Amino acid sequence: MTTSRDFLGKFESGNVKILQDMGYFVHYAANMKEQEDLYDEEKVNRLGVMVHHIDIERSPYMLRNNWKAFHQLVELVRRYNISIIHCHTPVGGVLGRLAGRYFQRDGICIIYTAHGFHFYRGAPWFNNSVYYCVEKMLAHDTDILIVINREDYESACRFRLKKGGKVFRIPGVGVDMQKFSPLTEEQRQSARQTLGIRPGQTFLISVGEINKNKNQEIILKALSLIRDRGKDMTGLFYGICGDGFFRGYIEQQIHSMGLDDNVKIFGFRKNVREILGCADVSVFPSKREGLGMAALESLSMGIPVIAADNRGTREYMKNGVNGYVCAFDDADAFADRICAVMDMTGERKCEMQKRCRMSVEMFERKKTEEQMYEIYRVADEMIMRDVRHG
Repeated sequence: MTTSRDFLGKFESGNVKILQDMGYFVHYAANMKEQEDLYDEEKVNRLGVMVHHIDIERSPYMLRNNWKAFHQLVELVRRYNISIIHCHTPVGGVLGRLAGRYFQRDGICIIYTAHGFHFYRGAPWFNNSVYYCVEKMLAHDTDILIVINREDYESACRFRLKKGGKVFRIPGVGVDMQKFSPLTEEQRQSARQTLGIRPGQTFLISVGEINKNKNQEIILKALSLIRDRGKDMTGLFYGICGDGFFRGYIEQQIHSMGLDDNVKIFGFRKNVREILGCADVSVFPSKREGLGMAALESLSMGIPVIAADNRGTREYMKNGVNGYVCAFDDADAFADRICAVMDMTGERKCEMQKRCRMSVEMFERKKTEEQMYEIYRVADEMIMRDVRHG
């Protein structure tokens, strides 16, 4: 279970297949009334899962709907005799584990995948106090806690899980390195022409929801600094691939900074592979990331990344090797690194591109699937243990 209906198709199809191969029938509970551009109903139907709507909301402050969603979840567990609750996203993690507490005598295995705790080094006081306390408390109701980076793993290991509970660290949902492989030069030039990138321009790309955390604004500030330094801006183009509630603000900033000729918001696109693959560099300035699939997919395509330093990007970014790392609020540093890419020789670009793809190998999807099979095997053993002792 999770909050958004597109989560299954985007991230969980591999897990569904593993559970089905183990003999489980899979149900999926989420807010199916949310409008999601990436939701693929046909793909979900092909997965052979039973889909259920619950009134869960992303915001923990939507108490009425989330309380209703909790009761809906409890009813689903009771009606379908659910054996495993695998919950995702912060609110999904809360409701799923509270449902597990409700059925604690029935031997249900509770799995929570934290795609990035909301508390972390350098987080606001509220996050590192309130969110930490919530996770610490709910850990008591968790059989298996899955995290995707070192910092979260260290935190998770300090929690007290249910008796016999285990913590696992996996490389995110895994990168499909066959799909996200470098484009041919012909494909690259064709994609650039389609996007309106002029010959010789350095093309920067950001992929992700347009919001405050994704921090696209710092790149606009960096571009403004580059212009103020006297750099020829006709050779630079920045594309933002995504949409979100912050879009209007970013459009306003583009105009007020006089960057209309250098920046374009492409909006939501399904052909992300082609857009990433024809870029010269991917900029990933997020303030907070659990891991960062957009950056990993860029690296998998041989595209260097200029990333903000956070617990997610620390898992794979090596400054000067597969790109560059900056403080998330340092526009000068981002400007310096963008200029470094613009001035990079062809030989240096080729070197970095090779290292990019190599840096993603440990995050390949098959490695995640191998680990998830082991995790579900452990969950299956927990259920059998409880049945024997029940």
